[in-house]
Amino acid sequence: MPPWRRSLDLRTSLSYVTTEIAFTKGHGTGNDFVLFADPEGAITLSPDDLAGLADRHFGIGGDGILRAVRSTRLPEGAAALAEDPAAEWFMDYHNADGSTAEMCGNGIRVFGAYLVAQGLLDLKVGSTVAIGTRGGVRHLSRRADGYEVDLGPFVIAGEAMVAANGLHVDRPGLAVGVGNPHIVVALADRAELDGLELGTAPVVTPPPPDGVNVEFVVPADPLVENGSGRITMRVHERGSAETLSCGTGAAAAALATRHWAGEGAPAAWIVDVPGGTVRVRVVTHPDGDHVLLSGPAELVFSGTVKLV
Repeated sequence: MPPWRRSLDLRTSLSYVTTEIAFTKGHGTGNDFVLFADPEGAITLSPDDLAGLADRHFGIGGDGILRAVRSTRLPEGAAALAEDPAAEWFMDYHNADGSTAEMCGNGIRVFGAYLVAQGLLDLKVGSTVAIGTRGGVRHLSRRADGYEVDLGPFVIAGEAMVAANGLHVDRPGLAVGVGNPHIVVALADRAELDGLELGTAPVVTPPPPDGVNVEFVVPADPLVENGSGRITMRVHERGSAETLSCGTGAAAAALATRHWAGEGAPAAWIVDVPGGTVRVRVVTHPDGDHVLLSGPAELVFSGTVKLV
């Protein structure tokens, strides 16, 4: 029995219930999350509690947990406020196994939609808000067709060998940092991509000390059309296994493909994932190039969960 099964009760209101949480389920291109508001940081959940909420059989189910908390109410928020005093809200993100992660590109779009729906944030179409994360402050803009997040500067540095179920030989991968770590592997065709079994984590050599997200990509043919590049991607996310989409992974995959394509590669990219399509673009800022991610953010249903 999972350790969290003893403490999660979705069914009854019993006298020994100690915590009741109003939650919302949301997703960005199938990358799904359990969201709850804790503005004053009054709710303490253990990694087992968080894993229980994310469990698809005994809990609500999701690739991660997003807690909305004011930056002033948790230690990590101090760094966010030092970077940008306007970062009132902090996205406290946990993977499905209860572990913390620096950033989530799909998650932050859903997080913004949740804040708006809960009346915690007034964000009109065309407006931008600063959101604190463990990967630094990210600026989220509301668009008519969804949300776009500036993931900030990126780093492309280093290579590693990747072994995965379904690959006959290890493949080289490119390390890309977009606030969290990624290794991107190029494959020859869709048959190779479709043949992967990503329920088990790929083995990366040398192993990253804090784990890594691994993306496998196949370029479109032609690679560039109407000024935009296009790739198809699957991903294994650390702490969550394979997901239908990974926002920062889509950005990393586009950046890696752009790097491989060399001089003249486009700034705009379309990334197809099993859960839909997101867009990535590279823009120039005073502090260097930034990578931006845009796509939908859907809130699916709300409810109440009791932890005992």
